[in-house]
Amino acid sequence: MTLSREFLTGLPKAELHVHHVGSASPRIVAELAARHPDSPVPADAAALAEYFTFTDFAKFIDVYLTVVDLVSTPDDVRLLTFEIAREMAAQNIRYSELTVTPYTSVQRGIAPEAFCEAIEDARTAAEKELGVTLRWIFDIPGESGIPAAIETTRIATEIRPDGLVAFGLGGPEIGVPRPQFAPYFDAARAVGLHSVPHAGETTGPETIWDAVRVLKAERIGHGTSAMQDPALVDYLGEHRIPLEVSPTSNLATRAVASYEEHPLRAMVEAGLVVTINSDDPPMFGTDLVNEYAVAAGLLDLDEAGAAELARTAVRVSFAEDSVKTALLTEIDDYLAQS
Repeated sequence: MTLSREFLTGLPKAELHVHHVGSASPRIVAELAARHPDSPVPADAAALAEYFTFTDFAKFIDVYLTVVDLVSTPDDVRLLTFEIAREMAAQNIRYSELTVTPYTSVQRGIAPEAFCEAIEDARTAAEKELGVTLRWIFDIPGESGIPAAIETTRIATEIRPDGLVAFGLGGPEIGVPRPQFAPYFDAARAVGLHSVPHAGETTGPETIWDAVRVLKAERIGHGTSAMQDPALVDYLGEHRIPLEVSPTSNLATRAVASYEEHPLRAMVEAGLVVTINSDDPPMFGTDLVNEYAVAAGLLDLDEAGAAELARTAVRVSFAEDSVKTALLTEIDDYLAQS
């Protein structure tokens, strides 16, 4: 059956794999671009759709970093963060673990303390004014190597804003081996942060093995290539390590050729734990509601099935038990009334 966008929009949801700068809406990106006329990013919201067209993952990274350049002051950071929460509220995303890359902002001249203060101010306001609970995953931009790992770890362990719950690793996988980051993940885990690296998005299963064996991953960002290795599938299933799946992102970056070829259905049929996410939604012309619609189509889900996807995201999140309980109750009540 085809689920209505109205039902999926109203469904209370949690999102666990969505990037901070990558969630900048066309309106906000255009506003920031107008402030920075030397940027290649169009200041016209309509032109952004063409700008956000990717031939491969490397092109996506290039475009992404030009948008990062637009966020150059603490006020920009605060505005971006709060506006992301506003758009989440419109989709009834009630809880989100937003992947934030402080290193790229610090490299552009924002003091780490000011950066953390800005996102925390936005987080507090979002919960109070919009009813959206935000938590942070601080990730290492892999393309920047060990210097980025050192600084990200320092910010995460020494400044450590109140909303920080996890430590991640993003950026390109090709040419960026995971084991080199083990000491930094060990340091983050030592202060109680969870391990949630990207792996197996544009590389094979070995990257996922490195994530779980070396970085002690508790969830895997993407994990698209996991199904290529039956032993890995068994391991992920036995240890109940969730995969953060983003179908449209995988299509946009050419990690998969089509929705029909996406491994989501095979993952579910193999008994793996999956959550549905939007990754960098405006850049990929999507949002979480659309990703639920795509997943529902690929998995032949009815309303109860979509609600179970939503419950899974809540259960495997790093939210406090009280937040989980409240949101699971919201989902149950919504389904009962639908």
